[in-house]
Amino acid sequence: MRYLLAGVLLVCFSGFSVLAQDATLSGIIKDAYTNEALPFTNIVVYQTNNGTTSDVDGRFSFDNLEPGFVRLQVSSLGFKPLVTEEILISSVRSNYVEVALKPTTKELDEVRIVASPFAQKIESPVSLQRIGVDIIERSAGTARDFAKVLQSFPGVGSTTSFRNDLIVRGGGPSENRFFLDGIEIPVLNHFSTQGASGGPVSLLNVDFIREVDFYSGAFPASRGNALSSVFEFKQIDANPDKSNFKATLGASEVSLSVNTPITEKTSGIFSVRRSYLKFLFDQIGLPFLPTYNDFQFVTKTRFDRRNELTVLGVGAIDQFDLNTGLEPTEESRYILSYLPVLEQWNYTLGASYKHFLSSSYYVLSLSRSHLYNTIYKYRDNDESSRDNLISDYKSDEIENKLRMEYFANPGEWTLSTGTNLEYAEYYNETLSNVFRESGSSLIAYNSSLGLFKWGVFGSLSRSLMDERLSVSAGVRLDANNYGPSMNNPLDQFSPRLSASLRILPQVSFNASTGRYYQLPAYTSLGYRDNEGYLVNRQNSLQYISADHYIAGFEWNINNYTRATIEGFNKRYADYPVSVVDGVSLASKGADFGVLGDEEVLSIGKGQSYGAEFLIQQRSPKGLSYILAYTWVNSEFTDLEGKSVPSSWDSGHLLTLTLNKTFGNNWAAGVKWRYIGALPYTPYDRERSELVEAWDVRGREYLDFDRYNGARLEPFHQLDLRVDKSYYFEKFSLGFYFDIQNAYGFQSSDAPRLIQVRDENGQPQLQGTEPERYELDELQTTSGTVLPSIGVILEF
Repeated sequence: MRYLLAGVLLVCFSGFSVLAQDATLSGIIKDAYTNEALPFTNIVVYQTNNGTTSDVDGRFSFDNLEPGFVRLQVSSLGFKPLVTEEILISSVRSNYVEVALKPTTKELDEVRIVASPFAQKIESPVSLQRIGVDIIERSAGTARDFAKVLQSFPGVGSTTSFRNDLIVRGGGPSENRFFLDGIEIPVLNHFSTQGASGGPVSLLNVDFIREVDFYSGAFPASRGNALSSVFEFKQIDANPDKSNFKATLGASEVSLSVNTPITEKTSGIFSVRRSYLKFLFDQIGLPFLPTYNDFQFVTKTRFDRRNELTVLGVGAIDQFDLNTGLEPTEESRYILSYLPVLEQWNYTLGASYKHFLSSSYYVLSLSRSHLYNTIYKYRDNDESSRDNLISDYKSDEIENKLRMEYFANPGEWTLSTGTNLEYAEYYNETLSNVFRESGSSLIAYNSSLGLFKWGVFGSLSRSLMDERLSVSAGVRLDANNYGPSMNNPLDQFSPRLSASLRILPQVSFNASTGRYYQLPAYTSLGYRDNEGYLVNRQNSLQYISADHYIAGFEWNINNYTRATIEGFNKRYADYPVSVVDGVSLASKGADFGVLGDEEVLSIGKGQSYGAEFLIQQRSPKGLSYILAYTWVNSEFTDLEGKSVPSSWDSGHLLTLTLNKTFGNNWAAGVKWRYIGALPYTPYDRERSELVEAWDVRGREYLDFDRYNGARLEPFHQLDLRVDKSYYFEKFSLGFYFDIQNAYGFQSSDAPRLIQVRDENGQPQLQGTEPERYELDELQTTSGTVLPSIGVILEF
């Protein structure tokens, strides 16, 4: 009914006359290293003849622009030309942007200045994608969820269609790091898997995002503790002149945000969101009922030209209940038999102080992050007695971080260096009934851990041969006080080297190599046995390492189209391997719950290698597309040293994304993606049938002797989207209609086991062996046509 109502509203509004179509855009052009305003800079609306020049204070303004997405081409003698990412402008608010240009020693004739519309960084000439707000706002099948947008880019795999696990170039979902305006955000998703990155819904509000730099290799030296990817989120500039408000009714939540001046020198953006998934899931008849709330804010204070302070925060409260009042079906009964109840909240608060010198600047950042996670499960979901309690888990992760970075451009060189100091606290209360080979047992322990971490880093970059060759070298050293296996920074010596050679005017050969380190999850560091010993410290747990080798070509076909091809090889060492099931933690973490809360050994090795192809167009005529193909092979060793396919060994990934804007503020998008046959582990029927075993797990046990020994069918899905916007004198109104899985593809899940029940709903025992349950195989599929409507009101 709500989709029909929204469709009627859309048709009705299509007859309204538009009262206000013109938008303005103002801003300032600055030197990136000194923060000095740049007068007489040329600014042109990209791929148009509409241009202007900054005044003596570096300020500029455009009038009579059409609302929507625009890019600016900026050039000034003595500085590298720049094409900005897309800027979303509206006719009902003041649109403001700040642009920083980097100096160059090369003398260029102003007429010859040409800027690339695609991201280019001398430190990371390969494996870098810049994602603009236009892609985030209007990608089909994403419902304005950034994590789902990533599926359009090469190297990015996924698991099931309802989670945002980041699988980058065959690496596990725990191998990624996220930074928001330079502040690390440990948790990116609601209902996050502790120790990994996944969850069903992103907690970042896309209204705040200006652009995202996605590194799948060649990480900057300042960004440590990552093996597969690094994300740099850059937020929009808060408006210093006028307040405006934005309300959104999305596919799963309602939100309100405000962009406003606060004082003469301070402006900020604030938002809150609340989901209505619990109501929808209950109406649909799903066995789980999630509710999430989140907040986000950023303020910026310009004390004077040399001093700026940014304060930001992001946080969430997540609750997950079981819908035990359902009319039972085999599938819902299966899910309710094992799915726990969970509650989670988290936040990150940070401040970043930037001070500009004569030709350089430094940034001092301070942040605090806290994740609280509780998960419990009662047998048959009967909470009337503690005797029915199967598991009860409570955990806190608290991180306090201080980082100082210095950036300079002394002549032909670019220099960055810095240091970081962190103190982390980890608390855990665990009570869990488990079944091992010898029978059922109880795991019960409390853990408290304090951890000091420190690191230093630096990099140097330079262009040579009339800027045909660019080279960059960097190094990191990290250590902590966990134990002798981690406290020597030379053991975590992390060098990296990148180069780019322009072999033809529009073709470059790019390459990078480096060694990267990552600390195992706090859940592994703080795991204790029933006697209270830190088991994994006694096992000499180490940093995980990965050596990256990447090379490829980039061809700038024209001013708005490029093609790239890259080969990559990641070689892992010292990966934690589970003592209980013999599986590398590299293959875990894509399910709700906790990763790494067990005894492990740092003996695992692995390799992920393959090739990527990308062709991307961002046309001024309103048509943009991304065609991305990845071939990947991913494998890790088990407890016996045998290499087995990882859970992300999909083989082939193919995505085609199309977006087109039309007249009268209409837009449409299409995304089709293909994921090759992912491996899975068959169940162990013999063990699962045991009453003692089933009662402590509520579901089948896997046969780890056949780990990832079978494969699912390949997965593919078509998503569609239509956008329409209306602009009036004092407000704007936007609608989007999004359909996920438009042709209703059904993907087969791994076979499961379910209890056979009698007419009274009681589980049946095997007649000849009363210590065993009677079990049937349960075959299920995933994939439904999922339409959703979004409404965006701005005033």
